[in-house]
Amino acid sequence: MNDLKLLNKIKERRNEKGISQEQLANLVGTTRQTIISIEKGIFCPSAKLALLICIALDSEFEELFFF
Repeated sequence: MNDLKLLNKIKERRNEKGISQEQLANLVGTTRQTIISIEKGIFCPSAKLALLICIALDSEFEELFFF
């Protein structure tokens, strides 16, 4: 179970929407550095932040995040 890593398609979806990392960070109340870390799989977002990202990108959780 410890080897499970939460992956995501945030960068792809963000690019489809024409939203920059800075714009997404502002929409969800975090920093650009946090968005970069999430996109690279370095940082696992809290449930609240993941939900806010889904809302900002008009996507379902399952569309953006996976194992």
